[in-house]
Amino acid sequence: MKTVISAKQRGLGLNLPELFRYRDLLFLLAYRDYRVRYAQTLLGFAWAFVQPLLTLIVFILVFNKAARVETGDIPYPVFVMTGMWAWSYLSFVLTQAGQSLVTSSHLITKVYFPRLLIPLGKSLVAFIDFSVTFLFLVFLMILYRYVPSGNIITLPFWIIALVALSLAAGIWLSALTIRFRDVQLVIPFLVQMGLYFSPVAYPSSRIPEQYHGLFYLNPMASVIDGFRWALLGTPLPDTGYLVYSFGFILILVISSIYFFKRTERIVADII
Repeated sequence: MKTVISAKQRGLGLNLPELFRYRDLLFLLAYRDYRVRYAQTLLGFAWAFVQPLLTLIVFILVFNKAARVETGDIPYPVFVMTGMWAWSYLSFVLTQAGQSLVTSSHLITKVYFPRLLIPLGKSLVAFIDFSVTFLFLVFLMILYRYVPSGNIITLPFWIIALVALSLAAGIWLSALTIRFRDVQLVIPFLVQMGLYFSPVAYPSSRIPEQYHGLFYLNPMASVIDGFRWALLGTPLPDTGYLVYSFGFILILVISSIYFFKRTERIVADII
């Protein structure tokens, strides 16, 4: 039987003090997702290491060896792992947060809590893949004796931009999935296509200049270029593309919260 949730509760929407009061539940949801992800698997937590390793091997064989993608003085494994480091977080959040409300319907229909905690919990679990990929990157930089760029002091800024973009997109998708269940079928396709339309396995310089306007419509392209600029010293996109990307991320964050707030009021009724 569904528990009736009062209109007052459903209308709370985004409330930072309330989210803070429910912080213990946030960490509990994140821990539950972590346990569920690796429970009853043959390799367990080792999957977090196997996935980026296999992806790196495929990229080396396809792009570096077959397609002859050149990265100058930067070893290709270091170059591609830097892009994968950023992409691992985005892809996890989009995949998991996008369908998080649907998979948590048993909680939503029984008890009240800020629904935003559900996609937020997924974003916390995503830091597992993010951290593992970072360890791979550090290992490769040591192996190839590659010294990080002096721009590394700006890395926290790019990480914040990545988290904001990922979480905002995940919140949008989670709210859309409640209204249109087809969205959860489209998410894996979007993630797969996004991997190839983002400069993960190749440098942005491979894109002809006349197509840069179209290429940088994807804000993840600027974020990945920012990660590489901070760690490897590769060039940043033109200022105009950076301004567009940060502006897009800001609009996405604001609009995702607004849309989620509107959907949250009726989520228990339509889930």
